[in-house]
Amino acid sequence: MTASVAQTKAQDFTVTTDPLARIWATHLESGTGAGQADRAFHDQRTLAASATEDLDLAGILTDVYGAVITFARIKGLFVVASAANANNVIIGAGTNPWATLFTATGTVTLKPGAACGFFAGAGDAIGWPVTAATGDILKVANSGAGTSVTYDIVIVGCSA
Repeated sequence: MTASVAQTKAQDFTVTTDPLARIWATHLESGTGAGQADRAFHDQRTLAASATEDLDLAGILTDVYGAVITFARIKGLFVVASAANANNVIIGAGTNPWATLFTATGTVTLKPGAACGFFAGAGDAIGWPVTAATGDILKVANSGAGTSVTYDIVIVGCSA
């Protein structure tokens, strides 16, 4: 994903660097400390009309090699709803929710073609903790009947 913003008006405050450039240029090293991550999951997924799915962050998802991933902490979550969707993609809440980012009942609604991203920052050693069995479910839902929705998801985090 590439993001850019063209500024057409003079700023009314001083900014020494472009905030978007700082975010997109952030690099995480391999590991489990500040500025590090050692687990990643990415997939393009489709939900049938009115369907939901629970993404278990601690023990069900697999990496590109087919190995099961257990996240202890999440450092980044990025979700993109397909522009071809007729319905919205809703993320968050559910049973045993991963509530350290969205709270127990919080959700984010992505309209067709919309995207959202959450990044803990290179200096953050903790990110958003995952509690296996009681706080590890990221629910994803199709907002309506009639048609399926497709979305892309990237989750980056730490095993410890």
